[in-house]
Amino acid sequence: MSDETKDSNGNILADGDSVTVIKDLKVKGTSVTLKRGTLIKNIRLTGDPANIECNAPQVKGVVLKTEFLKKA
Repeated sequence: MSDETKDSNGNILADGDSVTVIKDLKVKGTSVTLKRGTLIKNIRLTGDPANIECNAPQVKGVVLKTEFLKKA
């Protein structure tokens, strides 16, 4: 098992990369839904390879699972 953070297609992600949401995602604690195709810039890696931190256009400081993202 590697500690590399990968997107849904297996591409390796790094700090500062841009990703695209591949499925509509409801953001817990808000009424916001991140729509499929939303571009998220300047991601930050966490200690967990399955999660990244980012600032989405509608929500700041959200943690997303990498299985719902693809590298832009």
